[in-house]
Order: sequence, then structure tokens, then C-alpha cells
Amino acid sequence: MPAPPVAVGPSTTRPGWLPARPAGTPGLRDSRADLRPALVTVLVLAVSGLVAGGLWLWLAPRADYRVTDAGVVPVDGPVSAEIFMADDGVFVLLLAALGLLAGLAGWFLLRRYRGALTLAALATGSLAAGVVAWQLGERLGAGPTEAQLAEVGTTVTTGLDLGAAAALAVGPFFAVLAYLVAAVLSSEDDLGRPDDQLVPVTPPRPPLPPVPPPAPRP
Repeated sequence: MPAPPVAVGPSTTRPGWLPARPAGTPGLRDSRADLRPALVTVLVLAVSGLVAGGLWLWLAPRADYRVTDAGVVPVDGPVSAEIFMADDGVFVLLLAALGLLAGLAGWFLLRRYRGALTLAALATGSLAAGVVAWQLGERLGAGPTEAQLAEVGTTVTTGLDLGAAAALAVGPFFAVLAYLVAAVLSSEDDLGRPDDQLVPVTPPRPPLPPVPPPAPRP
């Protein structure tokens, strides 16, 4: 007697590729993919330090002196001591503006790469921009040499000098602050980072049908 047919329910086919959200801590996923944009961010910010250094040289107040037999005298009358503190003030304002722009640009322009690595790149790049601006401004705005001070009738200009090296931390501080404020205001746990990758998911196998008992012999 042949074995009775076993009724098997309709099988449900499931696709082999299902969209899934990558596991891990938000902001730390895909760090390897974020490395290249982070390096580019650092490089771009470092180059922007050239612009900041040029603006510092242009905006920082400086005083002109004339070399005479009696010594060095100011051309436009007595010079206030605040003029030398203004160099640091202008530098701080420029780096603060650069840091804010960098933080906001990093948040909106690098949406695909939002995370901890981009934040570190903004801080590092802003610090590099401050160093570049500092060195460029002091080299282009160097003070008079001893030979110039010894030549009577020569007009010399005070050099550009950064009195407080702590001003270099202003750029990274404002860049990180702007980025973190934008992240706090974001209502999405993944920082609004698009997850357009499809992760292969293996569908579970349906259970095997029960094995029928052997048919009795006639």
C-alpha cells in the first residue's frame, strides 16, 4: 500500500537581500569608509588657514615708526598699548568664525559621513588652520630688522605677533561646539546619516515536513 501523500503548506519565498540597519554604535559605524573624507576635511581646513592668515595680516592694527637721530618715533602720534593686544583679538575672532563655519559645513555637507571621525577631523583641521594662519601672518608681517632700525629716515612698521598661543584652541572649540549643537538638535538617533546599503540577510529555512510512518505490509 503506497504511503499517503503528506500535505505541505504553501512555501513562502523571502528575498535573499533585505534592507537592514548596520549594527553598532551610531557615529562609529563605517569608520573605514569615513577615513578618506576625514583626511580631505583636515587638508581643506589646513589650506583655509592661508586665507585666515592673510585676513589677520590685513585686519590687525599696526603702527608706523620713523627712524631719526634721536631714536624711533611714531609717525601718527603716541601709540596706545592696546594696539599690540588687538593682534590677538583679531586672530581669535578670525579663528572663531572659521571654526563655526567649519562645524556647520561639516554637518550639512558631510551628511553621509556624520560621526565621531568627522568630528575629530574638524577639530584637527581647525587646529591646523590656526597654526598655518599664525605662521603665515607672523612671517609676512615680520617686524623691522636691525639694519632697518639703524638707517635714519626709514619708516618701519611693527611686526605681527601672537602673544597667547592658547588662541589656537579657539578654532577647534567652536568647530566642535557647532557640530555638537547640530547633533543635539537632530531628532534622529543615527544623526540623519543615510543608510543606503543593503545588508544580505539569510532567510530562515522552513521546518522539514514530518516523516510519515512506514506503511504496514499486507
